[in-house]
Amino acid sequence: MNYDARLKKLTGLMQAADCPAVAFVPGPNFYYLTGVTLALMERPTILIVTAEGRMHAAIPALERDRWSAEVPQAETVFWQDSDGYADALSTLAHQTGLTTLAVEGNRMRQFEAAALARAFDTTPEDATAMLAPLRILKDAGEVAAIEKAVGISEAALTATLAAIGAGMTETEIRSRLLIEMLERGADGPAFDLIVLAGGAAADCHGVPSSARRVGRGDVLLFDFGATLDGYSADITRTYFCEEIPDAHRALYDTVLKANRIGCEMVAPGVTPHDLDSAVQGVLRDAGFADCIRHKVGHGLGLDIHEAPAVMIGNHQPLEPGMVITIEPGLYKPDVIGVRIEDDVLVTEDGHRSLTSLPREAQTFG
Repeated sequence: MNYDARLKKLTGLMQAADCPAVAFVPGPNFYYLTGVTLALMERPTILIVTAEGRMHAAIPALERDRWSAEVPQAETVFWQDSDGYADALSTLAHQTGLTTLAVEGNRMRQFEAAALARAFDTTPEDATAMLAPLRILKDAGEVAAIEKAVGISEAALTATLAAIGAGMTETEIRSRLLIEMLERGADGPAFDLIVLAGGAAADCHGVPSSARRVGRGDVLLFDFGATLDGYSADITRTYFCEEIPDAHRALYDTVLKANRIGCEMVAPGVTPHDLDSAVQGVLRDAGFADCIRHKVGHGLGLDIHEAPAVMIGNHQPLEPGMVITIEPGLYKPDVIGVRIEDDVLVTEDGHRSLTSLPREAQTFG
């Protein structure tokens, strides 16, 4: 990965916004800029990047060896648990000479922001909007990483479907899916895997239960993805156990049609607003307006949900290098939920789906 180019991109955004410095904590942006994965824990771990491209950091001493080896360009203050972090942050403030500071408002916790405010004697500003474009365009290496995560995920689901059947619980099925991903080389799940049966699938972000078992004719919804080298897949497929009830075919086919139209529309210059309007229009025109619960999609990369939001009101045109999800869904509480989600790359002349699992209604068991 070209970290110098990433740093240059960041400083360009900062200079355009007249922002002298941004403080980061462990997470996607931290990793994007340094290639280092550290835990977000009770010990404040702070990276400050100035508009001139200088890096300063306050790092817990137990991370000294790895940090020093991987980010030698950072002027770093290491602090011991026995000493606390207040003096380290004060030293950081003295090193940088900064009197104003911005932070990742959607990532940094209150106690870290408060500690920075005390050390720098300033009220940090929220840099969330300014930072949104930083990772929005993926380079070839990032796209390849996402594709690898997608390949692992799809192979794992295919193997899982061949081994499950009526009578199994949601948690049993989820466990098998996780094992299949890990055995194929995933670093882990990209998020808490969602496996929901029957009426529970109508809960968009429901939690799998060891008490719910899938039965004949039940829908089974998988919202899942592997992570590899920091990059994630985010896929949803919906299946039926042994048979597809006639009562559910129209709803499923409507979601399938909406998914196809959304994926086919993806191209440079198309806006997320246009995408959401067209896809949701398919769902509404079929008579399912009261079953719509969410926007059509989101950006995908180091974060599961990142810019751009694929929704009404976002008029930022799509550009080559963006990776977005197209995931229409319809939900009837306690009856059925259907969602079909694909990961799609915007290319110079249109799009390329990174996901390839069949989308048509299928059974298992």
